[in-house]
This record gives sequence, structure tokens and C-alpha cells, in this order.
Amino acid sequence: MNSTRIEFIRSVYHLDQCPKDGLPEIAFVGRSNVGKSSLLNCLLSRKGLAKTSSRPGKTQALNFFQFEKKSYFVDLPGYGFAKVPLQMKKDWNKVMYTYLQERPALAMVIQLIDSRHKPTEKDLDMLSILDDAQVPTLLVATKIDKLKRGERNKSLSIIQKTFGLDDDAVIIPFSSETGEGRKELWEYINDIVG
Repeated sequence: MNSTRIEFIRSVYHLDQCPKDGLPEIAFVGRSNVGKSSLLNCLLSRKGLAKTSSRPGKTQALNFFQFEKKSYFVDLPGYGFAKVPLQMKKDWNKVMYTYLQERPALAMVIQLIDSRHKPTEKDLDMLSILDDAQVPTLLVATKIDKLKRGERNKSLSIIQKTFGLDDDAVIIPFSSETGEGRKELWEYINDIVG
């Protein structure tokens, strides 16, 4: 993929700052430190495009990246644990949840789950919010390279059961380190944005 086809547009702290051109938006959500920014960098073959950190709470706004001038990828703040003031966390949550529930241009949400851990109550809450908003959602199990072969299927099964998903539900195993799942994720994205 030619990495020049993506560019950072802006960080949004209030919804009236969102792009107004109506291009379809694909949002990336997940717990703090689940690997959203790393996944975006891997997906777009651009190291350092989305800022990463081992410290939860690095992403503090809705970060808009324009892809091929035909869609946006939106990196959202992580939900759950983050070493930031409580008021700041409340402000993030309000902007993020309003965006997810009311943004007309939102075409799909990719919800990231850390494959090494059972989904949390906050993960379940997020999927419920997306369900209520009737936003097409794709689950991606991150950090899959950290699991041994025998643990992978067990982890995916736990995610599926915790979310109460059908046997044929899609969960993409993904590794930002090895690129596993990148091709499959692009197939779903291309279905949405063409």
C-alpha cells in the first residue's frame, strides 16, 4: 500500500470540529492500551502516524486521518483505565459516545479487544452502545502474536461467548507486530468505503 494516501487531518475535542464533507468514517474503539494506534499504523503502513504509548490515555481526542480523499479513519480515546484527571475522562467519554451514537457519516466501527484477556464490562457496554446506535461493528482481537498456538482458539471462543455472538460471527485475529489479520481487515474496510 502506498503510504502517501493517508494524511492526518485534525484532532477533534468537540463534535462541531468534525469534518463536514460527509465522507464515510470508520472509527476504531477499544480499552485504553488495547493497541488502536498500533493497529492503525500497521494497517496503513505508516510508523508513527497514530501516536502510540505504553501509558494508557495517550489518545486524548478523536483523531481524523483522511484515506485516499474518500474516507476517514478515526482513532478514538480508549475507554477504561487511563492516568488522566477524572473530568478529562468524562469529557472524552461524552464526546466519544455522542460521536458513536449520532454521527451521520459513521459507516463502521472496529472494536478492538485484547486477545490475552477476557472482554470486560466496559467492552460489553461499548458493543451495546454500538448495537443501540445500529452502527455496523467488526470485532478485532489484538496482540494475537502474544498467545501460543493452543491459546488462540480458546481466546477467540471466550470473546465470542462473552459477547453472546453466533458461531458464524467474525472476529479477526490481529497482530501489529507480524501484520496477521491486516489483509482480512482491509477486505471488510474496502466493502464499506469501496
